[in-house]
Order: sequence, then structure tokens, then C-alpha cells
Amino acid sequence: MQDTPQTLSITRPDDWHLHLRDGDALASTVPWSAAQFARAIVMPNLKPPVVDTAQALAYRERVLAARPAGADFQPLMTLYLTDRTPPQEIARARASGAVFAVKLYPAGATTNSDSGVTDLRRVHGVLEAMQREGMPLLVHGEVTDPEVDVFDREAVFIERHLQALRREFPALKIVLEHITTSDAVDFVLAHDARDARGAPLLAATITAHHLLHSRNAMFRGGLRPHYYCLPVLKRDSHRVRLMQAAGSGDPRFFLGTDSAPHARGAKEADCGCAGCFSALHAVELYAQAFEQAGCLPRLEAFASHFGADFYGLPRNAGRLQLRRQDWTVPDSIEYLDTCIVPVDAGATLHWRVASATRA
Repeated sequence: MQDTPQTLSITRPDDWHLHLRDGDALASTVPWSAAQFARAIVMPNLKPPVVDTAQALAYRERVLAARPAGADFQPLMTLYLTDRTPPQEIARARASGAVFAVKLYPAGATTNSDSGVTDLRRVHGVLEAMQREGMPLLVHGEVTDPEVDVFDREAVFIERHLQALRREFPALKIVLEHITTSDAVDFVLAHDARDARGAPLLAATITAHHLLHSRNAMFRGGLRPHYYCLPVLKRDSHRVRLMQAAGSGDPRFFLGTDSAPHARGAKEADCGCAGCFSALHAVELYAQAFEQAGCLPRLEAFASHFGADFYGLPRNAGRLQLRRQDWTVPDSIEYLDTCIVPVDAGATLHWRVASATRA
């Protein structure tokens, strides 16, 4: 019988979907991610949203200023797509060297998405410019039709919008973010077009909480608001399918935490915010999920290789070392003038990050 590994060394990973917020929050959020990740795709859904290159560059400077001394964490900026985004903004974004993608939020789909796209036909000119410039489109794949069941919003979005988007813009690089259903896995697997570098034109990110939990987590012993996110957790059969995709070694699936910090009071409210916070212990959560699924050796490619390859960036030279160690996720941690509750607060995890090195 093979000995159970006590240490795990992987190429330093990147987070391809991260919420850092802004202002005073950056003093907490940036160090949390910088402790584990070398780079991160930073979401633009601030108030007001980051809608042009100048705003993205200014936001980047605020993120860099919040890095701990000696940290090399690099924020990869994004623009928030609106009905009024001019197509010429895409060339400016690409030329900046700091903006790496454009984010599509259907209006009203999630936190701070009120300025999102109301009709995809309104942004066809922008999508054509993105296809021409090789700028990826990051998709929050849910419809917002109130008549559609919340658990069906992802599948309906794929049927109503994503299939047509793929046909109309066949060379557009698309990431279907934080996928939650077997429908999304099937859609990605059905499209294997590649760009000139041989990288996929369609990919998907998967969160740790969607790999570890089904929708039962939201209702275990009562209402658990810190497991409420959008898209919501689904049936366990979908979770199993996500884990199969993440652990398959298919380069079209890679890590994106969707870590979203909300103060405890904003979650534990009569109309609580959507979002799960995992930046504090993201890699440990992924290691737990991959080990439970029997595919721990494939964690490195999922966490550290496939995302960089998709975006045409070099893989990181540094290493992240984990050691086998049982530890308890804290019930809460300080955040602004209050606290935040991490995913799986109070639970025991079996891996702990020991060190992160640049090279």
C-alpha cells in the first residue's frame, strides 16, 4: 500500500476569479490572496464599476499599494461590460498591458451587477472587437428572468444565450465562470476549438465550495447564509460532475475561487448578500476536495498550469508547499471594523500551506 503523502509541493498557483473590493478593504483582502497566489484576475464589480481602462489602471495601483512588504502578487485587471461600452475601449485595454479580460454580468445577476448587460445584442460590436483583439470574455452565466427557478438559471443561460454566443463569435475566448452544473461541464466539453497557440477558446473556472458542497450545506440544521452564493450550490450529482471535470486533467477547467468578502452582518441579514469567502484558505480547500476525490496529483495542473496557459501567460516559477496538518478553520476573522466568516468555519481541514516562494 502506498504511503499517504505528508507534504505537497506545487507550482505557485493563480486565482482566475477573485473579488478584492476597494478602499480600506484592500488592506485585508490583498494580503489574504497574496499569501497563496502569485496572480489573480480581479473582478470589476465595484461601486461604481470599473468600466474603462483608466479606471482599471487606477484600481490596479490601489491593489498594488495594499500588498504586504516583499509580496510579488500581481493583479490582472478586468473591465465591467455595460450596454454603453464603446468597442474602441477594447484596443485601449489590450494596449495597456494590464487589462486581461472583460466581465459580462447580466444585469441584476449578482452583487453589484445593476450596471450589467441588459441584452447581448447591445454589445455585439464590443464582442467583435474582443474577438479581434484576443481579449477573453468572462461570463457570469445566469439568466435573471424572475420566472426561472434559481437552481435552473445557469442551465437556461447556456440554452438561451451561450450557445448562440459561441456560434456568432466562434473565435472569441470565453470563460464560463464558477460553473455549478453538469450542463455547464457538458457545454465546455462539447466545444474544443483552439486558438493559434493551441489553447482552448472556451474554458471554465470552478470554486472550492462548489467542489466540496451541495445545496444541502445551506440548510444543514437551519439556514446557513455563509454558504449562499450566486450561482447557488446545486444537487450533489452536479457537485460530483464538477469534481470529475476539475480532477480530469482537462486544461479547459481551472481554479477560480470567486472568493467574495462580505461582513458578517451583511450575510446574516433579512436579505443577506451572495458570496462565499475562501481567500484565507483557498488552496487548502482545493487540496481537501482533490484528495477526497482521489486525484490529489492533478491539483497542480488545475491550480497552477491550465489558467496561465489559457491566458497566454508564463507559468509561475515559484512553489507553494503544503504539509499534512489537521487544523480548524476560524469561526471568524477581522475585516474592516467588523468580521467575516470564512467558508467551512469551524471545520477541520487536513492540509495547511507551509510556505510560498517566488522561485
